[in-house]
Amino acid sequence: MGQSQNPLFLFLLLVLVYGVSSTTFTVVNQCSYTVWPATLAEFTLNGAGGLDFYDVSLVDGYNIPMAIVPQGGGDASGVAGNCTITGCVKELNGPCPAQLKVATTGTADGVACKSACEAFGTPEYCCSGAFATPDTCKPSEYSLFFKNACPRAYSYAYDDGTSTFTCAGADYLITFCPSPNPSVKSAKKEGVLEPEAVSYSSASPTLSTVFSVGVLAVAFWALQRVW
Repeated sequence: MGQSQNPLFLFLLLVLVYGVSSTTFTVVNQCSYTVWPATLAEFTLNGAGGLDFYDVSLVDGYNIPMAIVPQGGGDASGVAGNCTITGCVKELNGPCPAQLKVATTGTADGVACKSACEAFGTPEYCCSGAFATPDTCKPSEYSLFFKNACPRAYSYAYDDGTSTFTCAGADYLITFCPSPNPSVKSAKKEGVLEPEAVSYSSASPTLSTVFSVGVLAVAFWALQRVW
């Protein structure tokens, strides 16, 4: 019975702040099991036009449902409305294509779902080399698996148009494994579970941090023993 122990990305925040800024991030883990790596939440704070840019990315793969919920804030003029909830709130480890599925040794149970780039490492999936532009790197059947399930999440490198959101002056609630919210019916359509269709709680957060520095990158790492 073999074993390995590897440093794995659990969660990544990329934060670029210019001038004095203070934003509270609250991370809530509602998972009842070991959290495997892959799903990313990405931020650029106080960027162009004074806006925060944020997204949930599956470009490097998927392991858990995740959502970003802006709290307060608005656009750069102070008018609320474009601070959209985003994320990927569906469970995708089960239906993950066989070529991308990560399973525990000796079982077929999926614990994570690789991106096509990670699985195959070829330029057409990694948007590199001759495929390093939006015109040459197009969605694949594998990125469409992610996009069809989670329309607001990044599914491949050039998926900016429907996957990047902006806000200003907000705090952000980041929830792992958000719970279904039966009171929201209209958000579930054609098998797509929208982020508004789940509930979020800031009780007992695993992390609550105020950022007020010039440049900050925060990475959460997990060491997971695979048997």
